[in-house]
Amino acid sequence: MDEIATVEADLPPAPGEGEYLSLALANSVFTLPGGHHVDVLGTPEASTRWLTQRDLAPIDTGIQEMCAAQLRSLREQVRALFSARAASLPALPAAVSAVNDALTRVPTAPLLRWDDDTGPYRAAPYPTTRVVDHALATLAADAADLLTSDDAERLTSCGSAPCTRFLLRRGRRHWCSTRCGDRARAARAYARRARSDGE
Repeated sequence: MDEIATVEADLPPAPGEGEYLSLALANSVFTLPGGHHVDVLGTPEASTRWLTQRDLAPIDTGIQEMCAAQLRSLREQVRALFSARAASLPALPAAVSAVNDALTRVPTAPLLRWDDDTGPYRAAPYPTTRVVDHALATLAADAADLLTSDDAERLTSCGSAPCTRFLLRRGRRHWCSTRCGDRARAARAYARRARSDGE
């Protein structure tokens, strides 16, 4: 198992990632304590693994760097939109355009097909050469769904520096993981001790 896969396996999904693939996409790049930057989509192989693990691409898919770069680019635009929403700021028009562009690349609804032997069935309307376009459209639709749902009110960034992940807040919890929550509580306790020692 490579370093990125090991780090990803050690870091639990942030609250909301199970409900929204776009949240998992946004969190596929993050910073660990000590400033260690991790990009789970940093290589074509890692991007392929990420897509196949989420059923966004067939297991035998081998995407190239150009497609991996498109996935990383959409991620940055989704992160920009999530940051704007979490901070109650206006969205960057380029980020909205990027999501809309991904949405219109391919139809996302499976079409009705008919086989003379087996009868009707539904199938994705995209050729295998457009696997990444379909994945981008699916992720963009998911991001648009999150941003326009009631869940958008709970969208926030992790409250434990230097973490850069997003989550859907549950109650007062503002951390993406127990590890980040422990680190934030320890930092607050240290700050209180430092203030009382300085008085």
